[in-house]
Amino acid sequence: MESRVEKTIELHSKGYNCAQAVACAYCDLVGVDEETMFKMTEGLGLGMGGMEGTCGAVTGACILAGMMNSTGNLQSPNSKVNTYKLSRELVESFKVKNGSVVCKELKGINTGKVLRPCPGCIVDAAELVEKILFSEDI
Repeated sequence: MESRVEKTIELHSKGYNCAQAVACAYCDLVGVDEETMFKMTEGLGLGMGGMEGTCGAVTGACILAGMMNSTGNLQSPNSKVNTYKLSRELVESFKVKNGSVVCKELKGINTGKVLRPCPGCIVDAAELVEKILFSEDI
């Protein structure tokens, strides 16, 4: 697979929110069509519903981790531990790189000091998705 980092920025430029930009760029790799992924992640923009909480680019990456790793075993959910591990690695790596995973902190809403603007967050999340989730495919 070729890197899709640039595709994430193109999607964001078209109006996709940060979660949509990341998740939709890789949705075919986890068996989800783009329209469905777009709908699934629409409420995650601006830090989950505009609440300036967890960065949408990070939540989009975690959606991909779940879609990639979950066994979908409804009778005996048995893949959560491994999915949590992947999600934790994505979140912690993003936090190390940017100093936070909280949208309002990344944007400097309270401090006036921008840690990372949205396009940078999207690029960072996409690079982590490729490294942590799809490294053997690149």
